[in-house]
Amino acid sequence: MVLFTALVACKQTASDIVGYEEQVNNQTVTGVEQSENSALIQAFQGKKSNLFVEGSGVVKKLLPEDNKGSRHQKFLVTISDKQTLLFAHNIDLSKSIPLAVGDTIEFRGEYVYNPKGGVMHWTHHDPQAKIEGGWIKHNGQIYQ
Repeated sequence: MVLFTALVACKQTASDIVGYEEQVNNQTVTGVEQSENSALIQAFQGKKSNLFVEGSGVVKKLLPEDNKGSRHQKFLVTISDKQTLLFAHNIDLSKSIPLAVGDTIEFRGEYVYNPKGGVMHWTHHDPQAKIEGGWIKHNGQIYQ
């Protein structure tokens, strides 16, 4: 089972998502995708946000960096045949990741719902050490 932690500030608990574990809403995904990304798939289907989740996927597209305010490396990752996530990886708090289209990554971060599949952020350590924070694993190296 994919472990996830709800942020205190979002006022959601694990029980908010558990009810969706048995409802894949007729979405066809492979067993591996469903087991590794079940929390993400269920959060998307339930329109849930502000959940720390773990998962894996394949880099679909590299996007221009966002250099306004905190700098973010942006890219799209396919996690199932019906869901793609936008990643906003803070490169002021973590190193930039040398990604290429087709690369597989594993990750932990905060999921925020949107109708296009969702956004993953907090894929880095918490500089104030108040929460566990997140990470991205690529080619055996962990970026946090």
